[in-house]
Amino acid sequence: MPVRTDDTPWDVLLIGGASGLGKSRAAALLAARHGAFTVEFDDVVAALQAATTAATHPGLHHFRAPDQAGSAELVLDLQIATARALDDALLGVVRNRLTVDVPAIVEGDYLTPAAAARAAFEAAAQDRRVRAVFLHEDDPARIAANYADREPSCGPQTERAAVSARYGAWLAAQAGAHTPPVVACRPHATLPEHLAAALA
Repeated sequence: MPVRTDDTPWDVLLIGGASGLGKSRAAALLAARHGAFTVEFDDVVAALQAATTAATHPGLHHFRAPDQAGSAELVLDLQIATARALDDALLGVVRNRLTVDVPAIVEGDYLTPAAAARAAFEAAAQDRRVRAVFLHEDDPARIAANYADREPSCGPQTERAAVSARYGAWLAAQAGAHTPPVVACRPHATLPEHLAAALA
């Protein structure tokens, strides 16, 4: 059983939120502070998509279909459906990380508050601690600016940013129903401190 300290009040920390909010950077800074292992859930998603097909696991392949382009409403619906299809995969990752004594941070776009609540409930039954926090940004223009800084070769991504903001709003609403805290991602420079305060 790991030695628990007030400095690391979790065995596994889940950081969710829409794309373009700085989850990876925040996770890296917190991991360095706590000596934690970092899991990028996008890597798990890519592995699952590589090991399955749209015929056998349609929920994992919404955005690989030839007709994936569509209205912002359709893209949002597919993003939510994909996230829900990955709930069991997230639980599998958390269960595996709880078999070792090194704290871990799992971050990604497709973490849902419902899956986070299930993971926390399972962990508590083992006297382990899974905590979750969801980042939020309600201004699509700020998300678009983040994309421009991160992916300058892609040009303006205003539509993607608009969908990201709406998906983030859905996650925030879901978090309200399942109790994980929702943290504004600005100011970015002090985001790790805001996350630590929310989890204290």
